[in-house]
Amino acid sequence: MVSDLVESAPAKVNLTLRVLGQRADGYHDIESLVVFADFGDRLSLTPGADLTLSVAGPGAAQTGAETDNLVVKAALALAARVTQLRAGAFRLEKNLPVAAGLGGGSADAAAALRLLARANDLAPDDPRLYEAARVTGADVSVCLDPRPRIMRGIGEILSAPLALPRLSALLVNPGIAVPTKLVFSGWKPSANLAPVSVGATDLAVLARVPNERQLLDWLMGEVNDLEAPAVALERAIADVLASLHGAAGCRLARMSGSGATCFALFSSAAETATAAKNLRAQFPHWWIIETALG
Repeated sequence: MVSDLVESAPAKVNLTLRVLGQRADGYHDIESLVVFADFGDRLSLTPGADLTLSVAGPGAAQTGAETDNLVVKAALALAARVTQLRAGAFRLEKNLPVAAGLGGGSADAAAALRLLARANDLAPDDPRLYEAARVTGADVSVCLDPRPRIMRGIGEILSAPLALPRLSALLVNPGIAVPTKLVFSGWKPSANLAPVSVGATDLAVLARVPNERQLLDWLMGEVNDLEAPAVALERAIADVLASLHGAAGCRLARMSGSGATCFALFSSAAETATAAKNLRAQFPHWWIIETALG
């Protein structure tokens, strides 16, 4: 009997996001500090001859057609690069909201590639895995080895992993999906006059951040350039941010990625839990998750 292989697909959170400009091909160059949550989707694989995907969980209805799912696209991309790749039956437990700025689909695709690597005895650093990740989606590469990093380009240029202090956080989504393309189309260079600060110097700084307080101090000087255009599309994002800023103990609140999910950072898990309890009472229809980021 073939045993199932299982991988977690943790949520990706953009603690910072600078848009550096639009390229000739229409994509935007970015620079972002990415971390991962102790919460996400779960993907399992029963190795076999045929490639199939079934989806269950709270977000299953949002995932769309199987052929459009990034799990299937990642598997096909790897099969095009690995002769006689053994695939099988994927089962996705979808816990993350879709089009939420948490890289859920990308995390699922990356988990699929890790599972296929295990099923086919491929090394975790096999370049074909990263080639398949790049052609599947911009955020898949950073999710392939989910550790804190600076992500550049359209997501394909990654720093070495960063040993950052873990942060107690609350993730909140008002129950809306924001199309990434529309958010980027609302970004205007003239509205982003602050100098880009993430670079080689900051990599050196982040590599030796000794504690949570210093990391928070650094983060407070950063931004998410997509927050304003996302709020212009969906006013509910501003309501989430205002509620998080007003939560007792909140040190920093910001939108992740292209939204609509926002995060708030707290000094302790107890403060995070209290804020979650209060927000759930006020906004029972919001998606609210307590987690740690790192």
